[in-house]
Amino acid sequence: MGNNRIFKRNDTIKWILKMTVGTFFLAVFFGFISQLLLQNIEVFVLSLLLLLIIIFIGILSDTIGTAAAAAEEAPLNSKATRKIFGAQKGVFLVRNADQVANFCNDVVGDITGILSGAVAAVLVLQLVHAQEMELYYRIIMTAVVTSITVGGKAWGKHLALRRSTEIMLAVGRVLTTKDIIIHKITGKGSSA
Repeated sequence: MGNNRIFKRNDTIKWILKMTVGTFFLAVFFGFISQLLLQNIEVFVLSLLLLLIIIFIGILSDTIGTAAAAAEEAPLNSKATRKIFGAQKGVFLVRNADQVANFCNDVVGDITGILSGAVAAVLVLQLVHAQEMELYYRIIMTAVVTSITVGGKAWGKHLALRRSTEIMLAVGRVLTTKDIIIHKITGKGSSA
């Protein structure tokens, strides 16, 4: 029994290290992509659309992470035994809820939070070029981004806690479809 704890602790340490290093590289990648996009976006509306997409990704990811932590395995197991499409992946997600929640809520959530702040700052600069009200724009943009993010995540958590099985099944379907497409293209991985 003592050895089991050592293995679990070592697995946990490995997971934490992978997430830390992985988050660094994901943040660099997404930061680079968003800055590249923003440098080429001169239109305020397109920048605003990019901001809303980033916020939506953060809300969706937070909802998935919360649903994984809240879901019970039994209903998904039942669906998996009846060969319902995506249920097997849903079971996998629930069995690994700590890692799913960590990745979705912390890694993706934090990266999208930082990116939304950076994009909001660019939007403020675009507005400032048009008028001389930088302080007001910063305050308003910060308030808008924060309120949309917090309100969206609150709604997402509410939904995740009440519909966790359905959310895990939907995510399982998306991941299963992705696996099938990759298998068809490369011939590698799982076909279902």
